[in-house]
Amino acid sequence: MQSEYVAACDARRSFISGFTGSAGNSPYNAYIWHIIQNSSNDTVKYIFFLGLAVVSNDAAALFTDGRYFLQASKQLDCNWTLMKQGLPDVPTWQEYLVQNLQKGSKIGIDPTLITSPDARTLSESLEKIGSCLIPIGQNLVDLVWGNERPPRPTKEVIILEERYSGRSHTDKIANLRGEFTKENYYGFVVSGLFNLRGSEVEYNPVFFSYSLITKDEAILYIDDRKLNKEVRDHLGPDVKYRPYDAIFEDLQEHSVKLKNDNQDNIEETRSPVTDAKAIKNEVELEGMRQCHLRDACALINYFAWLEDEIANGKTVTEMDGSIKFTELGHCKPYFREQSDFMGPSFATISASGPNAAVIHYQPQPESCAVIDPNLLYLCDSGGQYKDGTTDVTRTIHLRKPTEQEKRAFTRVLQGHIAIDRAIFPKGTTGNFLHVLARTSLWRDGLDYRHGTGHGVGCFLNVHEGPQGIGTRIAFNDVPLQAGMTVTNEPGYYEDDKFGIRIETVLFVREVETPNNFGERGYLGFEHITYVPIQTSLVDVSLLSPIEHKWLNDFNAECLQKLEPLMTPNSPGLRWLKRETAPLN
Repeated sequence: MQSEYVAACDARRSFISGFTGSAGNSPYNAYIWHIIQNSSNDTVKYIFFLGLAVVSNDAAALFTDGRYFLQASKQLDCNWTLMKQGLPDVPTWQEYLVQNLQKGSKIGIDPTLITSPDARTLSESLEKIGSCLIPIGQNLVDLVWGNERPPRPTKEVIILEERYSGRSHTDKIANLRGEFTKENYYGFVVSGLFNLRGSEVEYNPVFFSYSLITKDEAILYIDDRKLNKEVRDHLGPDVKYRPYDAIFEDLQEHSVKLKNDNQDNIEETRSPVTDAKAIKNEVELEGMRQCHLRDACALINYFAWLEDEIANGKTVTEMDGSIKFTELGHCKPYFREQSDFMGPSFATISASGPNAAVIHYQPQPESCAVIDPNLLYLCDSGGQYKDGTTDVTRTIHLRKPTEQEKRAFTRVLQGHIAIDRAIFPKGTTGNFLHVLARTSLWRDGLDYRHGTGHGVGCFLNVHEGPQGIGTRIAFNDVPLQAGMTVTNEPGYYEDDKFGIRIETVLFVREVETPNNFGERGYLGFEHITYVPIQTSLVDVSLLSPIEHKWLNDFNAECLQKLEPLMTPNSPGLRWLKRETAPLN
């Protein structure tokens, strides 16, 4: 399962360690390493490696990035050592694994849960100590889990109509086959191509399947209980069906058919399907614009409700806020009441004060805090709509912020503005842009331990690559292109005090410049999230005239776009008008 979001039956790292953060679910959610024989003696030694967790006979280590340092430190018990990736002297998981092996080890691996490049990289590291990978047929964590492991879901899939997708599945298959001709390929194994959606992974409209597209066949590997007559009619007679697990058997048969060994007949390349999905067509772009407007109305209504509740002396917990936000999205007179809303795109992060410093904090009924109006409040929310997927974070204060909070918020805002206003030549990758979001923070000796932006699906996963803005090596391999989506979300987090993040979804678009050096063409961004940025949190003395104007223009644009959609004289509309007043 090459995703950070998994079904309950695949949450192996969470089962074995108790850590529930998404870091480590992708792309290594369930690698299980089992040293089946050590050449130096007859002793059998075990090392499990799953979701960036390594478990041996005498040690257990969990690797995660800065988003989850605090969360992991609270969720792991005394059996675990937390390895804080990115800090000095902390080894990578590959280095740690090699350091904890004796020479000549044979390491069992579940071959269904690892990509070929990752297996090759690890094999190269192991070769240096005379060790190697051996495929095994049984996932060892599943053996430990036993009958308590949840079953794989079998929910029916649904059709995403062409008025939302912008292209038919037959057109997509034809385009993929066009790639075969250009590159002389026999076929592609892909995980989605048919304009279908599901509900088998929480918050993500996906389902378990594989597909094999060759010049002659299109085969969907799926539990056929998920396919009703309407879906079968949609797919038509040219799509064949095979059981989900039959993909591995069929690939072996195709390998024999092509003769010679796999290395001679298989080429590793980034999927053209992934690239095509990343670049949204005009129908998808417009759908994303429209669903973000509706989503903004829901969040504004929530903020207005929260403010009124606290002003009236009521106690609201972080969980109360998360639940109420969802309720406001479904009930009249609030705008999100419409058929295209399909549910949240992730668990709402509703965090007050110190909890907001836990970057991917999720309130729990038994332990969440009361929302304190004297502290910063961070809300990160998203929705799944048939016409798009949203992801927005705003940080607000319900009373009077401290000067420290205002200064930190303003530094984050300056980074947000710098990304929004960026213009760059075609061919630029997100790896080169993230410094723009951090420069103002660095002036104060501040920073944040997460990426600056990730791709967003169109009624698909809220985190969708291959593009992004940050330091990940993968982001340096994929140039930003017109039609891609990416978030703009710098932040700052003061442990045990507060957290600040401002997140908006952007489209990459072509821009006109006075000159065109090198005849390359230039790109910029179009923001499509229209939730106001709270001006009472801004230290005006830090803003340049350009930044000051940008903020007033952005908030005015929020009012102009959202006022026609909101209920007249409603608390949400009154909140919107007040929060979009110009900053003097």
